Amino acid sequence: MQLPTDSLAHLTYCTNIHPGESWPQVFTNLHTHTVKLKQRLCPDRPFGTGLRLSNAASLALTPERLQAFYSWLQQQGLYVFTINGFPYGGFHHQVVKDKVYAPDWTRIERLHYTLRLTEILAVLLPEGMDGGISTLPLSYKPWHIKASKSSLDQVFIRSTQQIVQVVIKMAQIFQDTGKFLHLDIEPEPDGLVENTREMIAFFKRWLIPLGAGLLAEAGFSRPEVLLRRHVQVCYDACHFAVEYIDPAEVIAQFHNADIRIGKLQLSAAIKTPLPAVTNRKERTELLAHLTPFAESTYLHQVIARGADDQLVRYRDLAAVLPYMNSTTAREWRIHFHVPIFLSAYQAIASTQDHLAKILSLLPQTGCRHLEIETYTWDVLPEDLALDVLSAIEREYRWVLETLAVPLSHTESK
Repeated sequence: MQLPTDSLAHLTYCTNIHPGESWPQVFTNLHTHTVKLKQRLCPDRPFGTGLRLSNAASLALTPERLQAFYSWLQQQGLYVFTINGFPYGGFHHQVVKDKVYAPDWTRIERLHYTLRLTEILAVLLPEGMDGGISTLPLSYKPWHIKASKSSLDQVFIRSTQQIVQVVIKMAQIFQDTGKFLHLDIEPEPDGLVENTREMIAFFKRWLIPLGAGLLAEAGFSRPEVLLRRHVQVCYDACHFAVEYIDPAEVIAQFHNADIRIGKLQLSAAIKTPLPAVTNRKERTELLAHLTPFAESTYLHQVIARGADDQLVRYRDLAAVLPYMNSTTAREWRIHFHVPIFLSAYQAIASTQDHLAKILSLLPQTGCRHLEIETYTWDVLPEDLALDVLSAIEREYRWVLETLAVPLSHTESK
């Protein structure tokens, strides 16, 4: 839905919430859930859709099916302006963990998949609206921890070369149709590009100098302008909160580096101050509260902050829980997408405050794509379980209330 704000932002939720890898499953989810959400939230106005297509689903969307889907969207009052192109394969009801990064941006499969998504979005995107495709932070850092400098450089070089091919495709689409698309790289804890500093370094060292040369060789003028237009950032609020980064600092640093934020993913992480190491009773209770979140489907990276503000990273929550009674850290932040309408659960807090702050700074971000992305409903502790439709509706209503958008602006025109 388009929000009645000065930013002309569009709000949606990501359909990666719903299990389903094939095109028939994706379409069934849209018909079952997205149409009903529209009826509840803005029955008389167009309703934006954050589409997630696996590689298999993207292959199944032939030109004929794509046109039929576009017609169906129009009939239902739905529109697609953003696609989640991060997970390539299965994302629910199986062990995902670090497989979510495969294939990474060194692999030709990732390029072909993203080019297909680009072509799909170019067809679905309404006139006069920009379209974004979010993608992984190049690769998974632990895969390269033992790599030599030259080998790691090759990962950045190959990733840049392939991303440039997407830029070329998007630039050609803009020339041919006037539709403006951008690829939104999503920093994440333990991603090869995991925070503001590393994103700026990627642009400065690899994307701009190498990418501009490749675009110039391909015959494009003003190559740096093209790169900065078509390669942007997906700011996932959960991820940046886990990194202990202040939203205002992120915005300022990206602005100073001339890097645009193409998508805000509205999400919240777990944060928990740790009791004094001598307080075994409270630590044992906290351990009991956190243990259900150490589930086996997704990676739940942890960043611990010590008394000296030094940060220590752990690859998964299950790996750090055994240290609960001995760690001298004063706070843990955990990459687990918890409901954004909850500020706390039992003895555990969320980073809802970080999300609220980035929403308060929305005009300064320059971003017009807002996407709710709590995909963990199937793996939350039982007493947090809600039916998915009601849960997503509550998340929309929290966002609208936080942005001070009266429901009357979305429910009728």
